[in-house]
Amino acid sequence: MAATYSAEILESPAAHPLEAPAVDPQPVSKKRKRGTKVQITTKDGVKIPKSKKRKADEEDEIDLELGINTSFAHMNSQLLADHIAQKTRKYESDLSSIELEDKYIPESYICDTTSWSQKRTLDNLPGFLEKFAGNSTKLWSASKKNGAPHTIVVTAAGLRAADIARALRKFQTKDASVAKLFAKHIKIQDSVKFLKSTRTGIAVGTPTRLKDLLEDGALIVDRLERIVVDTSHIDVKKRGILDMKETHVPLMTWLGRNEFKERYTAEKDGIQLLFY
Repeated sequence: MAATYSAEILESPAAHPLEAPAVDPQPVSKKRKRGTKVQITTKDGVKIPKSKKRKADEEDEIDLELGINTSFAHMNSQLLADHIAQKTRKYESDLSSIELEDKYIPESYICDTTSWSQKRTLDNLPGFLEKFAGNSTKLWSASKKNGAPHTIVVTAAGLRAADIARALRKFQTKDASVAKLFAKHIKIQDSVKFLKSTRTGIAVGTPTRLKDLLEDGALIVDRLERIVVDTSHIDVKKRGILDMKETHVPLMTWLGRNEFKERYTAEKDGIQLLFY
């Protein structure tokens, strides 16, 4: 599905249908000059720039105590697709329109998770997986083929990946391990050795390390059933995985791999794409 990247068009309110339009002896161009600020009036009659209003709204969605951006809980598949495309245009502005279309993650690829009413915290992640996994008993299982997880959780940093792996240990059994796949403190050779020798049910990692292990052949994705993106979590600077170029770009490269694209909408052996 191709995406259309167009500039936002701001229209002035239409005149009341029962009122005659006022005649302006000196018509003013409807074009808004570049740099002109759109103003919004508060209840107290104070005018504030639209940019500041938008920033205030975004701040309201930040829960520093829980360390999450709550806005993603309200985004359906279309809103998420639009949000991701906007970030991609921002961080990869040097790409042509055709290249941007190739990077686009359409609505049809994304599972709608707005029905999940609990806070998207670390403690609630296991319950989230159980809700959207279909047959949740499979979360405790693993393929007999080593290094072939049914679930991959993608996050921004190594320490966060370690925390997620710890939270998902409830799904670990003697025949189904939870793998930590990230660069910080773990050499790629150690991850390769682990995957090639261990039945893995769930893998948690960062985009670049996951890509490297997949291309190495140690990480096998033909049994993969879902990819979960750790979207709501924010760091101390209020940034999530989609808010930083150094994490957003490799994430889009990972999600846009051909072996995944072909299966996001497949009825048989499909892959769920979930944003937590």
